[in-house]
Amino acid sequence: MIDVIVNLEGIDSALLETVERAAEAALLHENAEGDIDIVLTDDGEIRALNLGFRGIDAATDVLSFPAREGEALADVPDGFLGDIAISCPRAFSQAAEYGHSPARELAFLAVHGTLHILGYDHLNEADAKKMYALQDIILNDMGLKR
Repeated sequence: MIDVIVNLEGIDSALLETVERAAEAALLHENAEGDIDIVLTDDGEIRALNLGFRGIDAATDVLSFPAREGEALADVPDGFLGDIAISCPRAFSQAAEYGHSPARELAFLAVHGTLHILGYDHLNEADAKKMYALQDIILNDMGLKR
């Protein structure tokens, strides 16, 4: 189950559904099951999370917090996979910068965050290529091409 929690005004139900569908699509693509909480928030809150958990005093677009980092995904007895935080102001700004809709950008960030929860990363070139290719496949399958 994907729970989307909104900590700011101006997010309509269609955007919420898009975020939920994107996370579910990533789970389905990876044959994974479990619960994820996604918080849609502002730059101030995501900056505080980034500082508190990563020691980086800056806002970012998405943060992922796997419930069982470093452990096998199958070893999640309660089904909870983790949390994702998305900065909506940053997502809207990036959507305008990249020339696509806010829905597409929020879906991208939800997929990106979900893949991180499932153990994917982009710390080296090979892992980045694999993760970015998966993101494109999932978004294309949702009808949200670049």
